[in-house]
Amino acid sequence: MLVLLPPSEGKAASGRGAPLKPESLSLPGLAEARAAVLDELVELCVADEEKAREVLGLSEGLRGEIAKNTELRTAGARPAGEIYTGVLYDALGLATLDAAARKRARASLLVFSGLWGAVRVDDRIPSYRCSMGVKLPGLGALGAHWRGAMASVLPEAAGDGLVLDLRSSAYTSAWKPKGEVAARTATVRVLHAPTRKVVSHFNKATKGRIVRSLLKAGAAPKDPVELVEALRDLKYVVEEGKAGALDVLVEEIH
Repeated sequence: MLVLLPPSEGKAASGRGAPLKPESLSLPGLAEARAAVLDELVELCVADEEKAREVLGLSEGLRGEIAKNTELRTAGARPAGEIYTGVLYDALGLATLDAAARKRARASLLVFSGLWGAVRVDDRIPSYRCSMGVKLPGLGALGAHWRGAMASVLPEAAGDGLVLDLRSSAYTSAWKPKGEVAARTATVRVLHAPTRKVVSHFNKATKGRIVRSLLKAGAAPKDPVELVEALRDLKYVVEEGKAGALDVLVEEIH
């Protein structure tokens, strides 16, 4: 099983670890595309703070994020699973998983990123600010920039099991499963059962809990049908849609 996750907008501080080693990141086929984004992002943030703020879509209150980007090559790096925070990652609770579930997380979770393309949760990265929706002056829209490299790398990373795609729409632009990989890809929508409405915060938290439940149970579904069975065994209420689209219905919003 390969689980595709969005990053968090907010991130933990880089800390005092050793700096980034780009060659150590997973999916080495993305190295050239990563270097291009890293080079332009750092250059932009060093050269023109105001332009960088505009390009990155940052409010005045987030101006400090630009300084963070200027230090990407020298700042301390931490496992991506510690850098990404927010509702989904709080519910996922990587740090509180047992050893077996953490091992499964390292093998199956892939976090998409405007800067790195995609990383495993044990890849060591610095804190940064660069969403997939950014258009860098030289490279253009990052979703389009990543598409070619992702198309050659991600099918192999997907292996022969289920691809559980929990990314937000901005990050799906970088890679869309095709062919037989698409046939074993599932997407999940979380609905408040009484109203049948999606609630953003609630949606993210429930997706984090779903991934946590699957990791703890050691579930290894091969396709969307087996995923439905696994989730129902874990006491989730699931409705099947078309082309691997699933609705998970939850009574309480928390």
